[in-house]
Amino acid sequence: MAVSWDGTGLPPAARQRVAEARRSGTWSSALSTGAFASIRSVGFEPVGQAMGSAVYHVGRAGRNWGYYDCLYLGAGFALAGAPGPVALSGADAPSKALVEVLDEARGAALGRLAAECAALGGDGVVAAELTMAPFPSQPNCLEFKVIGTAVRAHGDVRSPHPFTCHLDGQGFAKLVSAGWVPVELLVGMSIGVRHDDFGTRSQALTWYNTEVGAWSELVGQVRADARHQMELQALRRGGDGIILASGDLRIVRQSCVRASRMGSEAEDHLAEATMVGTTVARFQAGAGRPPTLAVLPLGRRGERLSRRLAAMESSPYGDPAERRRLAGELAELGDQG
Repeated sequence: MAVSWDGTGLPPAARQRVAEARRSGTWSSALSTGAFASIRSVGFEPVGQAMGSAVYHVGRAGRNWGYYDCLYLGAGFALAGAPGPVALSGADAPSKALVEVLDEARGAALGRLAAECAALGGDGVVAAELTMAPFPSQPNCLEFKVIGTAVRAHGDVRSPHPFTCHLDGQGFAKLVSAGWVPVELLVGMSIGVRHDDFGTRSQALTWYNTEVGAWSELVGQVRADARHQMELQALRRGGDGIILASGDLRIVRQSCVRASRMGSEAEDHLAEATMVGTTVARFQAGAGRPPTLAVLPLGRRGERLSRRLAAMESSPYGDPAERRRLAGELAELGDQG
């Protein structure tokens, strides 16, 4: 029987999955043996796999709607000499609306991941993997999915909001041991469009080795804007830094929206940069003492000390202070005997 859902909280299938996990008393994960051991070494236990997903219809995505408008006033004029700008989503270009809906979809999937983690009794999610793919048989719909392993800290102190991070078990353990905690998995995205003006076409078609400055500018600005958007998200979430997981750049050549209205076949180049990472925060002001390994040598202590003292006395490089210390320890052992 279908269960109605208003879109808030956990979806019915997720509620059923969590209830079954709690009832069985067992947990599942995709952790390796090393990752499992690493998580336990810093005081956490896995409580189960958690997932969040959202399918979004991306309306007005066709080029004629203007999402990919290059904003070049000379589009359609073959010999227009003034270089065109980079129409950047982070600078309020028309593509900003598309980036916003994609961010909203990813946010919905991440929110459901965190909600499922909390329902399992977890304090956060490690090894979270985010994917975006067209929904089958519906190309204007996209599915955003994120899946990872929910973990719970030992003790009674609970986090007010579950953290999410891409770090695997070993990476998470190293982070916590160094005095840092993950806060949230972030995605920074930017879209830029630049018209292939006369100068750009000349550089791209020349017989000589030369930089195509317009395209260098395009990819440079798009990557920088994606990084900047991620930094803004980290600041809003109280993070002190970002550990980058991946970066992707997609380049598409397409007909120019503005030029086509004038009957021209001029083209634009579109660049889409996506960066995924985890923002982290410091919970320890100073560096802690490094862990030490106690080594207890075997054998009688008095005999061992005597051999060391004899070796030092026979050497011209022996430290007088160390000889006195060893002699004192031997004397103490003699008094105790």
